[in-house]
Amino acid sequence: MECTIKWVDGMTFLAETGTGHVVAMDGAPEAGGRNLAPRPMELMLAGAGGCTAFDVVLILKRGRQDVRNCEVKLSAERAESDPKVFTRIAFHYTVHGKGLKADAVERAIHLSAEKYCSASIMLAKTAEITHEWSIIEVE
Repeated sequence: MECTIKWVDGMTFLAETGTGHVVAMDGAPEAGGRNLAPRPMELMLAGAGGCTAFDVVLILKRGRQDVRNCEVKLSAERAESDPKVFTRIAFHYTVHGKGLKADAVERAIHLSAEKYCSASIMLAKTAEITHEWSIIEVE
């Protein structure tokens, strides 16, 4: 896996991934940024959310569950001094589907958290991570 980061100006940077996708990052105004894009740590948190959402949907689909939507809301706290690593991250999953089995949703989240989601497993080295979930029945 590769990524190249290019400084644009001020505190704005562009990340080009090895697959050719580009993501902008910017700093807070008090740090010289212009608030034009997410902060790098916001992208790290978003990456963990995307990683686990991907896992949960894939596991549920493979388990022949009729999953229609999956949202993951993450709330994080960071250390007060440098390095300002994440110290707590709460994941809340809202899984929409028809006739979803609660044990299947719980199993998918557990497998993601313990085995498959490299991003959240890596972040768990510095952060206390919790997982909550709810199921929304759809017609």
